[in-house]
Amino acid sequence: MQSFFNFQAHRTSYRQEFLAGVTTFFTLSYIIIVNPAILAAAGIPKGASMTATILTAVFGTFLMAVYAKRPFAVAPYMGENAFIAYTVVQTMGYSWQTAMAAIFISGVLFTLLTLGGMRQWLAGAIPGSLKHSFSVGIGLFLAFLGLNDMGIVALGVPDAPVKLGNLAKPEVLISMGGLLVMTMLLVQRVTGAILIGIALITSAFLVLGLAPLPEAIISAPPSIAPIFMNIDVPGALTWGFAGVIATTLVMDFVDTMGTLFGLSSRAGLLDSEENLPEIEKPMLVDALSTIAASLLGTTTAGIYIESAAGIEQGGKTGFTALVVAGLFLMALFFSPILTIVPPYAYGPALVTVGMFMMQSVTRLDFNDYSELFPAFLTIVLIIFTYNIGVGITAGFISFTALRSVTGRIREVHPGMWILALLSLTFYFFYPYH
Repeated sequence: MQSFFNFQAHRTSYRQEFLAGVTTFFTLSYIIIVNPAILAAAGIPKGASMTATILTAVFGTFLMAVYAKRPFAVAPYMGENAFIAYTVVQTMGYSWQTAMAAIFISGVLFTLLTLGGMRQWLAGAIPGSLKHSFSVGIGLFLAFLGLNDMGIVALGVPDAPVKLGNLAKPEVLISMGGLLVMTMLLVQRVTGAILIGIALITSAFLVLGLAPLPEAIISAPPSIAPIFMNIDVPGALTWGFAGVIATTLVMDFVDTMGTLFGLSSRAGLLDSEENLPEIEKPMLVDALSTIAASLLGTTTAGIYIESAAGIEQGGKTGFTALVVAGLFLMALFFSPILTIVPPYAYGPALVTVGMFMMQSVTRLDFNDYSELFPAFLTIVLIIFTYNIGVGITAGFISFTALRSVTGRIREVHPGMWILALLSLTFYFFYPYH
């Protein structure tokens, strides 16, 4: 097993990778509950949707472990699920079966593009400054999510979109205390600091009665029969539905690209030219997972930014992903006990990870504004639009445009023109509702 995952080359161990996998799982286990809750707005049964969510995560993360051998967890994307539920189904009036067909078609197209080498070629076209900006932007995005989960940041009013939360709430105080403990453990270089922090906060919530004890320890998973293989491909192959497929395709492409480079940069997996060796493997896993997700009855699947939590615990190989896949499989039967972790517990983990991912900002060139501005735009739009795809596409467009108007058009890789064009279609089809 050690030789299969090449522990020696990555200077890691079973214990380190196991802790990393457990940390990643508990940081993103919310998806087991949240994804079905969002898709319920599209009329998809919650029980079946929960089973589909878990099975998709097991399939994609296991494939990532044994084929791509990367420490990345795969699960249905947040954002894409809301787009399908609230825009495609509720606003545009399509059935969820037709919406799932869009996911299936985009997955097939991504698989063909990956096997044909197109996605890898496009990835190689992205300049290093943008790749590092993905890491910084995603890190700050995670920190913002974490502060919101902790109750420190709350929704404000139109003239002040966010505000300070209620710091007098016991839940917020416990979460802040957990963040302090987590940071102290990190300062002391304690292995598993993030996981220990999550466990302590959850325990405090249970002891104080702020979170309900699980009604059972083991339960049979709900049947997936109502949604399994229930897709309407003919209904999706219409001109009017083309915009939905195009939006799904571009959203998945930019989310995966940004997350993949952001996490790889933090894990030290990029080579001297800021490229990820064998990038086609995690990309193919992403594509096949999306196909599997649509057939199982859930939305676009891909690499999760919460994988950064495990990376910060030392996860560098596919064994981390293997542990995550195993825990998701257990969640099919142990969901009552594995889903008691409150947002107040994993919020501090996201804030901590965001701090670590900020380190990539030191690799930006602050003297070349044609490089700095696209990177800056990527970072701030990821955060302030609450959308990773918006920030990344803005970076592609602005980089290409600035190089063109400043007489440096020859420095633009041909692939960047394609990415800029794809990014423009993203804004053309984007649901501005």
